[in-house]
Amino acid sequence: MNPANQGSTDAVDSDVGGRVRIFDTTLRDGEQAPGFSMDRRAKLRMAQALEELGVDILEAGFPQASPDDFAAVAEIARTLKTPTIAALARCQAADIDSAGRALEGARHSRIHVFLSTSPLHREHKLGKSKQEVIDIAATAIQRAKALAHEVEFSAEDAMRTEPEYLAEIFSVAVEAGATTLNAPDTVGYVTPNEIFDMFTYLRAHVRGADKVTFSSHCHDDLGMAVANSLAAVAAGARQVECTINGIGERAGNASLEEIVMALHTRRPLFRVDTGIVTRHLFPTSRLLAEVTGQKVPRNKAIVGDNAFAHESGIHQHGMLKHRGTYEIMTPQDVGAKTSLVLGKHSGKHALRQRLSELDYQLDDDTLAVVFDRFKVLADRQRSVTNDDLVALMAAYDDETQTATAVQS
Repeated sequence: MNPANQGSTDAVDSDVGGRVRIFDTTLRDGEQAPGFSMDRRAKLRMAQALEELGVDILEAGFPQASPDDFAAVAEIARTLKTPTIAALARCQAADIDSAGRALEGARHSRIHVFLSTSPLHREHKLGKSKQEVIDIAATAIQRAKALAHEVEFSAEDAMRTEPEYLAEIFSVAVEAGATTLNAPDTVGYVTPNEIFDMFTYLRAHVRGADKVTFSSHCHDDLGMAVANSLAAVAAGARQVECTINGIGERAGNASLEEIVMALHTRRPLFRVDTGIVTRHLFPTSRLLAEVTGQKVPRNKAIVGDNAFAHESGIHQHGMLKHRGTYEIMTPQDVGAKTSLVLGKHSGKHALRQRLSELDYQLDDDTLAVVFDRFKVLADRQRSVTNDDLVALMAAYDDETQTATAVQS
């Protein structure tokens, strides 16, 4: 049963409740995107914020990529206390050994090995047969198992891999010692229905499926990374790989804050929990923007400036009556604030409310006059600030006093 085709709260199969582990790859997949690179100090600041956020697994980097990346992973592994620290490695001995050394100081470590599995990648990237790829994966997992507390195996381009072959290589991965199986949509190609069907198939056909955690890692090339991740959860994935603000290669990764708040807000539908401290989402998002110098888009879901901002008079009136009219979650849930933005679309109710907050109590007749002047001002600028309102009221008071003096 696919939730994408259902509207009721019983859309998710009853056997897939429980806890979804959040695997954050902001410092690895996110950081390697153009414009988002971080130095070692920035990586440690972000890692500490992600620990406070409550991520279960923190992918600290790709140690074999550079000496600085190795040093960053090692420092994060030594410093953090709560999350599992993961390091990425190709299915190559040098990569795996480097990851193992970088993780030596971790309280709980994971080596995350990956290998392409799709026909396109097998032919053009690897030049390997199906069996050769399976053998390489098994050897790598066995090597990694000796160097870390646990091993995750990712089948790169899994969503364009033959389901039968993907189930077979995953079965071998389980036998070799992998405890997490990641089926990524590496190029952001599939739809929620397709990813739901793939995870459903894998859970039914991978040998030892009940002994491992299935993981989803979705890219946003077609704008469906979050939707695909949620579909994977609905199909039984119990780990989701994501990044703060959705940063990552090309169009980015699935957004951590969007996935977490979707699961939180629609809990009756998904019937799962995460360990994320949601009130830290907004500050963590802003910290990432600070250390990378990349602003969060205003219209970004959950953490954008407009996520809890209301300018339309109709919306503002509803919000003043009951927040639930136009907010499906509270801004306090994510560490943000509601903002009734005063602009050309605002109505009298919002203006009266803001003026009241500024200690101006207006009768209906006075409000009507002030509202007309407010509209003229709002047509000249994008938004009207508190200072603008104070100046507007001062000018109105001066005119009123002058008119009263003349009449006297």
